[in-house]
Amino acid sequence: MSKIRIFSLGGLNENGKNMYVIEVDNDIFVFDAGLKYADDKLFGIDYILPNYDYIKENINRVKGIFLTHGHNENMGGVPDIVSELPNIKVYGAKFTLEVLKRELESCEVKFNNFVEIKAHKKINFGENSIFPVSVTHSIPDSLGYVLNTKDGAIVYTGDFVFDPTMMGPYKTDIGKLAYIGKQGVLCLLTESMYAEKKGHTSPYHRTAKNIREILTRNENRIIYNVFSAHIYNIQELFNEVEKTNRKIVIMGKTLQNIINNALDMHYLEFDKKRIGDLSNINDRDVIILVSNEKEKSFSNINRMINGYDKYIKIKDTDTIVFGEPITDNFEKSAVKAADQLAKIGANVIMFSTNKQLLHHASSEDLMLMINLFNPKYYFPVKGEYRFQVANANVATEVGIKPENILLKQNGEVVEFIDGNLVECFDKIKTEDILIDGNVVSDVGEAVLKDREVLSENGIVIISTTLDKKTKKIISGPEVITRGFVYVKDSTELLEEIKKLCINIINSNIDNPKYIEYNKLKSLMRENLGKYLYKETECKPMIITVFQEV
Repeated sequence: MSKIRIFSLGGLNENGKNMYVIEVDNDIFVFDAGLKYADDKLFGIDYILPNYDYIKENINRVKGIFLTHGHNENMGGVPDIVSELPNIKVYGAKFTLEVLKRELESCEVKFNNFVEIKAHKKINFGENSIFPVSVTHSIPDSLGYVLNTKDGAIVYTGDFVFDPTMMGPYKTDIGKLAYIGKQGVLCLLTESMYAEKKGHTSPYHRTAKNIREILTRNENRIIYNVFSAHIYNIQELFNEVEKTNRKIVIMGKTLQNIINNALDMHYLEFDKKRIGDLSNINDRDVIILVSNEKEKSFSNINRMINGYDKYIKIKDTDTIVFGEPITDNFEKSAVKAADQLAKIGANVIMFSTNKQLLHHASSEDLMLMINLFNPKYYFPVKGEYRFQVANANVATEVGIKPENILLKQNGEVVEFIDGNLVECFDKIKTEDILIDGNVVSDVGEAVLKDREVLSENGIVIISTTLDKKTKKIISGPEVITRGFVYVKDSTELLEEIKKLCINIINSNIDNPKYIEYNKLKSLMRENLGKYLYKETECKPMIITVFQEV
């Protein structure tokens, strides 16, 4: 009797942080290990990882992490994971591993347990096997995975579109997909990001026509903003630039490394003589290529707007192009940047999210994938829950029974016994791991709560010096505030705070030989907090400091 369990440690009801686990009896296979970048509500947090305690606790059963492609939402968590689990194997295609190795170098993480795999070359794990299949996405060497078990195949597609014009390292072998489907697929896991969109994604993911129009209509300098990991979009730009006399200047070490590496490995094709340097950045017809920083969207553009960039000053003759459709999580920062650019007088071009799509499967792409694999069970993954529901609705349109569609959230387990779905109420721990700077450990909710209080109401520090023998006040209480009130306009309030603190201290020093300072601090915070809320309707963080001399 075989038992199969499928669950997600991240990626359901959210964008990013993809990490899916499939257990077949005693073997554990992990597909993707991504991260998610924090929004403004997570004060100071750089990125978020899935909780991988389950992997750590069962590391002896883990066969490896299998990466679909080299985007951070799918492989960005690997540096943190392998720092803690250096013996785990990481499987991926050539370009994916190359991107990952450079990321590990930048993080100063030493790890060599890579296994380079090729599409359509089976990897055996006892009674089970992994069969990677090539799929089409915006980055070369993207893979889906087929986990073959004695109860049927489990397929995880990763991100994909169907576009017969994308060849070479982007090509989907539809014949292979259909063959796998004929062998019997127990469960199919597909992405949900564009499930609500009607029709096929192709040709709306192509940017060549837009680029051609931009180059034709704008004769002056163009600053072109891209996502560095979307290699195919960069290739489309290069193809159109080669039809002109313009040069390209690539700004930023990270973007330069990615492009130079892709050119050397022949994943990008472009005449290197057409790549300029800093001496060309003020040329009238130059194209300056910049990319988004990982943690802060459009930070390079904002640095130019604010005049902090060492090399580039925005001119009113410039054209700034946001070279890809803006997703929901970047929309606010993109619009804010575009507004500031308009004030400078620059021409701003943003691709419409209705007419321009990223390389993700729309409803017709999903239908085609389902028809090719003809799965018994269908598991929508990757995306907010409403998109998962839309994906489920797509599946019902092509004949998947509603009771065979598995809508789950992170940590909820799907279980099959001998190929049949059984009830399972197990729940795996999936709380987010919040990473701040180089802090490897989880920042935690308590720290975030403190940051939220500080951001909204500020801080009040009460510092008092007491005589060591008599416990009488020698100095203070001194009141220091930050982000609470403007001191010059609040002298009366600050004096009242001092008086209140003196009364609390004097009334609670009964024994000069011993003072229970924790109790005293608690009383001061409680009474002072009530007073400040009554006077200001604010609840600042209150810190009390006592010292004896």
